[in-house]
Amino acid sequence: QVQLVESGGGLVQPGGSLRLSCAASGSIFSINTMGWFRQAPGKERELVATVTSGGSSNYADSTMKGRFTISRDNAKNTVYLQMNSLKPEDTAVYYCNAYLSLTYGGSGSWYWGQGTQVTVSS
Repeated sequence: QVQLVESGGGLVQPGGSLRLSCAASGSIFSINTMGWFRQAPGKERELVATVTSGGSSNYADSTMKGRFTISRDNAKNTVYLQMNSLKPEDTAVYYCNAYLSLTYGGSGSWYWGQGTQVTVSS
């Protein structure tokens, strides 16, 4: 069964760092764009960053681009999010997603992980 599993979240001090990972598993024909979103309490889910199958990365805004780095390991079907200089406002549940095709010629769709909690607090 296809699933995305995040890991690496936790509690960190302001200014600290975390690296999130998300591994896709199951019967997957191909993985296209992968990305990270986050959702803070009382807010809508927002895009953090995406990375294409070729490794081209994009960030939601300049603030994230300066502190966050998205990457992927296609051999491991894994996307990473390196987060540095974390701020309290980065506190959120972080979700990975991926556009997956399960069969050759089949239509792809976006899959979501369950999310991992990131808490930045002193």
